[in-house]
Amino acid sequence: MKALVAGATGQTGRRIVNELVKRNIPVRALVRNLEKGQEILPPEAELVVGDVLKPESLSAAVGDSTVVFCATGATPSFNPLEPYQVDYEGTKNLIDIAKAKNIEHFVMVSSLCVSQLLHPLNLFWLILVWKKQAEEYLQKSGLTYTIVRPGGLKNEDTPDSVVMSSADTLFDGSIPRTKVAQVCVEALFQDEARNKIVEVIARPEASDRSWQELFANVA
Repeated sequence: MKALVAGATGQTGRRIVNELVKRNIPVRALVRNLEKGQEILPPEAELVVGDVLKPESLSAAVGDSTVVFCATGATPSFNPLEPYQVDYEGTKNLIDIAKAKNIEHFVMVSSLCVSQLLHPLNLFWLILVWKKQAEEYLQKSGLTYTIVRPGGLKNEDTPDSVVMSSADTLFDGSIPRTKVAQVCVEALFQDEARNKIVEVIARPEASDRSWQELFANVA
C-alpha cells in the first residue's frame, strides 16, 4: 500500500500524513509549495509538487500510489469561484486521475450538513453545495470510496470518543482533526468502510467502540 494525500499541508491533511507515517504506510504528500511542505510535514513523507487545479500535474504526483486521500478545501476569501474550483473541480480532477490509475480506495474529507442548502456555510459561495457535488461525482465514478463528513473541526485533540453515523443523520457537534485523520486512515483497513458516507463527531459521554463496530453500524 502507498498513499497520496492531497491537501497535505492543510490542518487536516497534515494529520492524515502523520497518521500514515505512524502506521509505516509509505506516503506521497501533494504540495503546491515545496518549502512550506518541508517545514510542516514529517521527513518520512515524500513530497510531490502539484495542484488539483492543474490536472496535468496529477498523474506524476499520484505515481505508484494505490490509495488516495483528498483533504483539500477552499479557504475563506473574496473569490466567489474558489469553493467551486477547489471543492468541486479540484476534487473531480483528482477522482479522474485516480480512476485512470486504478486506485484501490479513495478517501474524501467532506463536511457535515452538505445536504442542507440553507446552511449558513453556504453563504461562503455555496461551499457545501460544491462539496456535495464532489461527493456525488465520486460515488458515480466506480472507485471504491469512503466519504468522511466531520463536524466542526478542532485543532486540539481530546479524549472524547468518536461517534459515527450514516449520511444526513448528524447535524451538529465537533471533532478533533486528529480523530478525523484516524477515521480516514482506518477506512483503508475496514471492509465495512467501503462505499459508505460516514458522519463523525466526538462526544465525551459516548461509549468507546472499536473501529470495526463503528463502521459496521453505518448503513
